[in-house]
Amino acid sequence: MKLNISNPITGLQKAIVIDDDKKLACFFGKRMGTEVAGDDLGDEFKGYVFKITGGNDKDGFPMKQGILIQGRTRILMSEGHSCYRPRRSGERKRKSVRGCIVGPDLSVLALSIVKTGEQPIAGLTDDKKPRRLGPKRATRIRKLFNLTKQDDPRRFVLLYSRKIEKNGKTHYKTPKIQRLVTDVRLRRKRIYKKEKKERWERTKKAQAEYVKLLQALRKKRVEAHTAEKKAAAAQAAETKPVQTKTTAPAQKKVEDKKAGAKTTTQAQPKTQSKPADTKTKKK
Repeated sequence: MKLNISNPITGLQKAIVIDDDKKLACFFGKRMGTEVAGDDLGDEFKGYVFKITGGNDKDGFPMKQGILIQGRTRILMSEGHSCYRPRRSGERKRKSVRGCIVGPDLSVLALSIVKTGEQPIAGLTDDKKPRRLGPKRATRIRKLFNLTKQDDPRRFVLLYSRKIEKNGKTHYKTPKIQRLVTDVRLRRKRIYKKEKKERWERTKKAQAEYVKLLQALRKKRVEAHTAEKKAAAAQAAETKPVQTKTTAPAQKKVEDKKAGAKTTTQAQPKTQSKPADTKTKKK
């Protein structure tokens, strides 16, 4: 198995081939991210502590964090997953990856030095390779140079500037600092907050005016409805026929006539007419 060891402090990297499984037994069964002592690898690695950062199996399939198996498997991947690069937006694909547990079927195991040991290792700790590119994020620049919030990180990113000579003139190209909070940014933020508050107040005022208008329209509609009802009632009262009142003697005569007609109808006897006998008797 090949061990690809990197030293983040010096920026150096070295590959070591080890064929003895007894020396590699300290890595078997361990997961990615686990720190392992390097005493079993040999006397030159005594006191060193390594961190497992990844690896490939004999067919070239990489290890993936979170897959808690020792062998290979196929999982459905989408944008944002490691070991996968989508070619189209929204694309998903089922790919073969290896689990995050170290096994003897690996061909390359990636390690990172967490703690240096007693003896220096040639190609890892004896030299120092400067970083070609520095951090771009403001918080990481402060962390790298141990800066405070009052310090300006733009002064320190110039250490990694690139010198360009063109037409007899010298230009320095530096990366743009990300997430840098400046006075201009704070001013824009205040303006945005003020505009947002003004929009909220305008909306609230417009809503109150709308409610007031609705109430006025509803009141006007109720008044119109009541006026229509009153007009309809008045019109109905005008079109109703007027009953004429008779005088008392005339009314008495009418009542007497009605009483006389009623008595005559009651006094008439009821006569039943029998049919005549048309048959002649024989002598």
